[in-house]
Amino acid sequence: MTAAHRGPALALHDVVKTYDLEGILVQALRGVSFSVAHNEYVAIMGPSGSGKSTMMNLIGCLDVPTSGRYLIDGVDVSGLDDDALADIRNRKIGFVFQTFNLIPRADVFKNVELPLVYAGVASAERRRLAEEAIEKVGLKDRMRHKPNELSGGQRQRVAIARALVNRPSILLADEPTGNLDTRTGEEILEVFDQLHGGGNTIIMVTHEDDVARRARRIVRLRDGLMESDLAAADDRARAPLTAPVLAAPPTLPTTLTASAGA
Repeated sequence: MTAAHRGPALALHDVVKTYDLEGILVQALRGVSFSVAHNEYVAIMGPSGSGKSTMMNLIGCLDVPTSGRYLIDGVDVSGLDDDALADIRNRKIGFVFQTFNLIPRADVFKNVELPLVYAGVASAERRRLAEEAIEKVGLKDRMRHKPNELSGGQRQRVAIARALVNRPSILLADEPTGNLDTRTGEEILEVFDQLHGGGNTIIMVTHEDDVARRARRIVRLRDGLMESDLAAADDRARAPLTAPVLAAPPTLPTTLTASAGA
């Protein structure tokens, strides 16, 4: 079945998430609904307290909704237990974190191969898939290097390869350029552009407008609700990036001006 005839990669239906903080109920999400099609590139944004971290945890099957439904490839995962959620995470979702989360003593190949080991993939197939993922991010010549022998950008490429190796339905990136300088961050965003061009479904959680606008669609959250859901070009028109206006320096009192000139 082609992507055009499949349902969405994921869909949230009236999702509510409530936390009990020492007897005080806090609603992190208050009835959020949206879907992401296969091969979409979506950024999720919002200020602190908007619910975007909660949203990321739900999409990544690290948590479940208090109410509402969450479907991945048409399967409702809202009520699954921890073991079933772990299985879904390993098969359906590839994570890319701000802090890379690589195993320091393992080389690039071993880091990328690890999800396949957990999935019980045979050795020969693990090698083929891991090498394919490493080549896809341009690190074929670094396969036997350990993380401390790599630059920050290269380490993030390893993390992306590891996220891709199981061929997940969704690539979920949490502030993937947050620990990188501007130039290296741009190189990593180009990797995501290439992956999207190759057919991957990407959801990127970020607080940076310039990073979000590399996506094709931007979902903005505020106070646990959807504030907007726009194509990136329309979002740019709605909230253009402008340099801050610097306030004029305060005018000194006349007496102080006179004293200074005396």
